[in-house]
Amino acid sequence: MENKFIRVDEVAKELDVSKPYAYKIIRQLNDELKAKGFITIAGRVNRQYFNERLYGAERNKVNASI
Repeated sequence: MENKFIRVDEVAKELDVSKPYAYKIIRQLNDELKAKGFITIAGRVNRQYFNERLYGAERNKVNASI
């Protein structure tokens, strides 16, 4: 089962960026989630939200193709 949160190591690898830049991306995404009223965890971001914001893959669109 895939973890619901993506951590800095995986973000850095997925985007081929440095860890400090991956932390910056996670911080930005978490700030967006906080503004929407969600609870966030430092150094981690919701995997679904990460995919939506970076790749535009919404949950309904992904499941519709299966």
